[in-house]
Amino acid sequence: MTHDAEDAAVEGRSAVPELRLAGGPGKGRHHGDISPQGLPPDRNQAILEATKQVASVLKKCRHEFALAGSVAVYAHGGTGNLQHDADFCIRREDAEAVAATLEGAGLTVYTPPEDWLIKATCLGQDIDLLFELAHQPVTTELLARATDLSVDSVHMPVLAPTDLVRSLLAAFAEHHCDFGAVLPIARQLREKVDWEQIRSEFADAPMPAAFLYLLERLDVITPQGGHR
Repeated sequence: MTHDAEDAAVEGRSAVPELRLAGGPGKGRHHGDISPQGLPPDRNQAILEATKQVASVLKKCRHEFALAGSVAVYAHGGTGNLQHDADFCIRREDAEAVAATLEGAGLTVYTPPEDWLIKATCLGQDIDLLFELAHQPVTTELLARATDLSVDSVHMPVLAPTDLVRSLLAAFAEHHCDFGAVLPIARQLREKVDWEQIRSEFADAPMPAAFLYLLERLDVITPQGGHR
């Protein structure tokens, strides 16, 4: 997940109960503390392996979740140029139970200063479990729109393309507006996104509207009204 959307936390959100480290010092080495020598040499494959491990654990315990971020883009047919972690969406009210499940599987789980996610480590890779996307809470409806897709041969719910792009555009602000990071994602997912819905939601937001205009000028999407 681009951390720009994540870094835009606002005050007044309820915190998740403090989580213990799995197993304590020297313990909990089932998944979280495997040595780098045991990882796949390719970083993208290492992230995929960690994603599959976490998803398998969450599925086994019937937690509701959806894959997000760059691995979700990959699952929808994007390139395999993954970012530095794997992101999962969960509901805030499920955070404590999800953390307990991951700890029980041997992963290290901890609460960062930000109050809109919890973090874990699996196969040496960082895992972010988000209960907000660009200031908006992860809801049952958002998770229900996820699509079951194969991620490197393991099926899991993946955030819908329109929701993925919406979260990225919602993170644009006057002090952060990295169109270059989002442009390739928009190109890769353009046939799967409901652009009219995106336009209607961001019509009065200057930065997202500017990005949509850029997509039109680059012939990524059809201009509003259908005329180029």
